[in-house]
Amino acid sequence: MRKLLKKHLQNEKGLTLIELLVVVVILGIIAAIAIVAIGNILDNSKKDAHIANAKTMVDAARMFVAQNGTDGVNELTMQKLVDDGFLEGVPKSPGKAGDYDTAKSKVSITVDQNTNTKVTYTVTLVSKDTGKAYIKPIEPNDLDRSKVFLKGDQ
Repeated sequence: MRKLLKKHLQNEKGLTLIELLVVVVILGIIAAIAIVAIGNILDNSKKDAHIANAKTMVDAARMFVAQNGTDGVNELTMQKLVDDGFLEGVPKSPGKAGDYDTAKSKVSITVDQNTNTKVTYTVTLVSKDTGKAYIKPIEPNDLDRSKVFLKGDQ
């Protein structure tokens, strides 16, 4: 029996066509799963960059209000924040999405009329190329990936 088994093992020189096809199919399935996962990771990182840019704008608006007060100010454009030195420069939009529209990207400021001290900030980021919103007006605490549109307003 041992001689017979040894004889069969010596005659095997490579993989059969079926075995090779099974390996190729398995590798194809793994590659398809990996491509989708990598695509999701890239999209999530772009959304996170938009969120970080929006929060940076809100922080700059808070510094503006702390220094100048809210008298007569109900919104601050990205360009105003850059011009007044509260942002070092126009934040870069991630990927190939295009730059932000510095006139339409803004932080809206609302002061509570009852207490006259509570200030609410709402941020909007708009694409320069398409004029559509990456982030529609939203308070910074409510920002998450589901509120960011990579290809502009959906």
